Amino acid sequence: MHSIRRQLLVWLLALVIVGVGFAGWLIYRQALAEANELFDYQLQQIASALPSEPFSSVLSSRADSDEGVVIQIWNRNGVLMYYSHPRVPLAPHAELGFSTEMTARGEWRVYSAIVGDNVVQLAQPLSIRNRLAAGVAWRTLWPLVLLLPFLGLAVWLIVGRGLAPLQRVTRALDTRHPEALDPLPDTRLPEEVQPVVHALNALLARLATALDTQKAFVADAAHELRTPLAAVQIQAQLVARAQDDASRKEALADLQAGIARATRLAEQLLALARADPDSKAPMQGVDLHALVDECVGASVLLAQERGVDLGIETSEAATVTGDRDALRVMLNNVIDNATKYTPRGGRVDVSLKVEGRPVVRVADSGPGIPAEERNLVFDRFYRAGEGASRARTDVSGSGLGLAIVRRIALQHGATVELGGSPAGGLLVTVRF
Repeated sequence: MHSIRRQLLVWLLALVIVGVGFAGWLIYRQALAEANELFDYQLQQIASALPSEPFSSVLSSRADSDEGVVIQIWNRNGVLMYYSHPRVPLAPHAELGFSTEMTARGEWRVYSAIVGDNVVQLAQPLSIRNRLAAGVAWRTLWPLVLLLPFLGLAVWLIVGRGLAPLQRVTRALDTRHPEALDPLPDTRLPEEVQPVVHALNALLARLATALDTQKAFVADAAHELRTPLAAVQIQAQLVARAQDDASRKEALADLQAGIARATRLAEQLLALARADPDSKAPMQGVDLHALVDECVGASVLLAQERGVDLGIETSEAATVTGDRDALRVMLNNVIDNATKYTPRGGRVDVSLKVEGRPVVRVADSGPGIPAEERNLVFDRFYRAGEGASRARTDVSGSGLGLAIVRRIALQHGATVELGGSPAGGLLVTVRF
């Protein structure tokens, strides 16, 4: 695991070292330029001082005292009269003025001038100047080098102080109870830490909402399952108490119906739990025309048993992107609700049209839903009042069908609208 504190320390020290190195290079270059200027001036002064003294005394004194300076003297006829260091391989000619000469012993700075009747050449190795410049640069930088450990310690402490708010947030999260989802305090925090705390608070708020929804769902599911399970238990007792075959057969039929209702409710609860609008279902191209035909065909026999005329009024070619299984559950719920709540002798018409976007409509001739309750029926376990479907049909439901329909529609970016059908019943419109 990477440490931000350690990374900052390494990078800041690396930048300081690079900066010190660059400053040392600049100081070295500046010192070298000043040394070159100083030594060039020295060579000129030595050359200009030669005519002011007797020739022999100049040679004897300069040859021993000016260490590193090589002197050659020629007369006007080009005859070499004097060479202070014969072992130094300098060029056997003089180029007036300053020049730099490369020899087997390195680079030399050479100055030549006419002094009286002679030509004087003075040469000095550049290594002397380089050593002097390097010494000046090192004497300037060595205090900074000694300060690097203290600078590293200061960076470590300052970075640690800067990261202290993050450590406080971490401790607050570590010591928090799992069910404590109240927001973290965001006062007295640096600007860089506040977005992190705000994001955590937003996450905690979403978690609190999700947990409340889950608790409500579990409580509602337990409440809804209690009734059919109690009925199944009573029906099982009736089967056990039956005295003859006829009563036993009747009790078994009631028991099977109760088991079917409980199974249907469990399936609806599972479908509702899976139809989370925020879940990432596998999306692919779905032939909506074929899917509508399939769902209607699967419900035809059940509709015939209920005495309901189920059919497709219009079906145009349309393709949507989504989860085919989830869309099948949605359409089956809409069609099943329509056939279940339509009285015997009624009809259910299904249509698929492309009105810029695919639109599926399911219209029935049942009792419908009052306008003031059409927004409420999308809530879990809500069923229309006694003045509507339950008073006009003998069908019992769980109040989950339309909740599942709306969740799957939201999952696919679709909308569900409830209205009145031309036959007087309910019209369910799904717009993709």
